[in-house]
Amino acid sequence: MCNEREVYHQSIATVCIQDWPRERMLVQVLDDSDDLEVQLLIKAEVQKWQQRGVPIVYRHRLIRTGYKAGNLKSAMSCDYVKNYEFVAIFDADFQPGPDFLKKTIPYFKGNDDLGLVQTRWSFVNKDENLLTRLQNINLSFHFEVEQQVNGVFINFFGFNGTAGVWRITALEECGGWLERTTVEDMDVAVRAHLCGWKFIYLNDVKCLCELPESYEAYKKQQHRWHSGPMQLFRMCFVDILRSKVSVTKKANLIFLFFLLRKLILPFYSFTLFCIILPLTMFLPEAQIPAWVVCYVPGVMSVLNILPAPRSFPFIVPYLLFENTMSVTKFNAMISGLFQFGSSYEWIVTKKLGRSSEADLVAYEREADPLLETTAGLQRSASESGLADLTKLGTSKKPGKRRRNRLYRKELVIAFVLLTASARSLLSAQGIHFYFLLFQGITFLVVGLDLIGEQVS
Repeated sequence: MCNEREVYHQSIATVCIQDWPRERMLVQVLDDSDDLEVQLLIKAEVQKWQQRGVPIVYRHRLIRTGYKAGNLKSAMSCDYVKNYEFVAIFDADFQPGPDFLKKTIPYFKGNDDLGLVQTRWSFVNKDENLLTRLQNINLSFHFEVEQQVNGVFINFFGFNGTAGVWRITALEECGGWLERTTVEDMDVAVRAHLCGWKFIYLNDVKCLCELPESYEAYKKQQHRWHSGPMQLFRMCFVDILRSKVSVTKKANLIFLFFLLRKLILPFYSFTLFCIILPLTMFLPEAQIPAWVVCYVPGVMSVLNILPAPRSFPFIVPYLLFENTMSVTKFNAMISGLFQFGSSYEWIVTKKLGRSSEADLVAYEREADPLLETTAGLQRSASESGLADLTKLGTSKKPGKRRRNRLYRKELVIAFVLLTASARSLLSAQGIHFYFLLFQGITFLVVGLDLIGEQVS
């Protein structure tokens, strides 16, 4: 957690009500918050569950070294960790069901070479706005196709950083959490795979979480998700070649796991649709076949949208928006590949706490009917933290409403595309005109920050 006021209570609650023997589990709340008010709120929530008999500890770091990887590394170095065999990891906005451990831990029994059990993400706000709908298409393909296929055929896929259970021995054998990139989850998964550990993906076990609802938050998240893999690729390329895994697995790691989705596709979309196609409108002797502009992107969009059939009405916006996001992804890819300063940035994705409080109360009652259930989960039950919370309440300042941002790169490309569309209209290139027009409008909408919610 890091200054995540909106979601700390629900994530702590859903973990504490796990249907699992309490003498066989320990909950660690790892807090990197530098906001004193949030720290005290989280402490009060932890104390509330301690009073209810839940084995839970609060850990706060004064210096946020290594971001999430540093936090996990610090937590796993505690003496009491040696008393446990597995560790389940959840980000601050994730809400596992009460039977999460019962559905995942049994897979380790009899499978001594199994290092990771990964579950699927399910989104509480996928229908909140157009931006979240488009994200849902992308992530549905990732989980339904990429994770599931790799899990079945080669017992390897990228750890998603949360909603998964690791065998602690596997983490220790591959070197534990390293702070060298901003994708510590992908890093540890690759090293564990090279050490011979197998992974299992459970598509039918779902863990609730949130999608970013503002374009600013989504853009920053995608920058980290595309710059980090290129950082990691530079660092572990030689290790992959020298490893003892089969040639097929090496090829899968290099070409499919790293290069295809994180480098080739963003490069293809950016160079073709944002540079080459508009330029051909001003060079009569240069022509791009219609199938390159329409059929190839169309087929790719249909394949991506198949795992989310309810999203078929959004296939055209999805194609246009993905081309628009190629600017951010291409920039991130370059910064990660050549290790520019922006590739080491870690900005916490803004959460809004969309889950229902009534659902949490229902979970609590179902998990432990002996608990006092007349009090809502939002109330602070810690007497020790009540005075601090009261003082903070009187000093809290009202937040300011954020104005729309202007994204210059997107606006520049919008101008180029719209100019090229006008040129194609004059030269009677109909299909190119419509594509350039709608793609230019999409860049303009994104550049003016008119997609997604305006989060203060």
